[in-house]
Amino acid sequence: MTQQPLLDFRSDTVTKPDEAMRAAMASAEVADDVLEHDPTMRALEERVAGLLNTEAALWVPSGSMGNLIALFLHLRRGDRFLAAHSSHVLDNELGTAAWIAGGMPYPMDWDAGPGRMSAAAIHDIAGSEPSYHGLNTTLLSLENTHNAAGGTVMPLEAHMQLVAAARECRLRVHLDGARLWNASVALGVAPAELTVGVDTVQVCLSKGLGAPVGSIVAGTEEFVVEARRVRKMLGGGVRQGGILAAAGLVALDRVDDLADDHANAKLLAEGLTELGWSVRTPETNIVLAAVPDLRNAIKMLGRLGIQTGPMSGQVRFVTHRDLSTADVKDALHRIGSAS
Repeated sequence: MTQQPLLDFRSDTVTKPDEAMRAAMASAEVADDVLEHDPTMRALEERVAGLLNTEAALWVPSGSMGNLIALFLHLRRGDRFLAAHSSHVLDNELGTAAWIAGGMPYPMDWDAGPGRMSAAAIHDIAGSEPSYHGLNTTLLSLENTHNAAGGTVMPLEAHMQLVAAARECRLRVHLDGARLWNASVALGVAPAELTVGVDTVQVCLSKGLGAPVGSIVAGTEEFVVEARRVRKMLGGGVRQGGILAAAGLVALDRVDDLADDHANAKLLAEGLTELGWSVRTPETNIVLAAVPDLRNAIKMLGRLGIQTGPMSGQVRFVTHRDLSTADVKDALHRIGSAS
């Protein structure tokens, strides 16, 4: 009996660089980035800074490091920062916001929709001066798209309202935009429109865009000078980094391809719904399915050659550039045949 090929829906991080990306990596112009700033790395950083409308940008090995660097530079020890409940910086970065950056995380309820807090809630928490023994709230951390909420998008108006509330409460703003490219494509707006008013932003190249490694953290020139020092402190300096940056430059040419992932996620959600699964319509490339027994559901899918994972107590399917529309239809056929 012929074994069915594995269909990997665990994450959009499982993608592999194609031949064009590998060729760009192999031919990249390089230098020691720690000593003299690798030229290909510089080109990538300048390009992303332009796309995000920031003064400068810095390549980092991971989005988690990019977020940590921003929080480390924004917070003093004991400062409270606000983030939507189940944000990546709260639940998926090993507590480094508190452990290394020294911040006191405050999870905000989703009172304005999945993955989003309201401006009013920010005012309630940070709108008045604390007593001398109270917590000093200094930072708002946003996430767009919100991973644990199922890749939900923060609309422009909501973004501007939250940034305005933060300013009124004298808070700095960091944006975890690991999948900001997805939000940009879903809304049909330039990425820079989704960074208006923030002090710092992190974007990922190794998720839907397909690079094998790397994220960018961006902000003012002054911030990036200090961020480079913190990156070195955390062990994130690279030598001939142009080999990795070249992959990032190719990845940036593929932002528009994310629309295909979004369409495949919608196709998957519709198919699962027809099969009797409880699924919310996805806004981007993440599909969450509520099931009675999460562990057994993931095992059952695994036996069908469909790799998934848990998220927010549900089965998470993530569509990406290494899964075609035919693959999605194949997954639905396998699930339907097993029902």
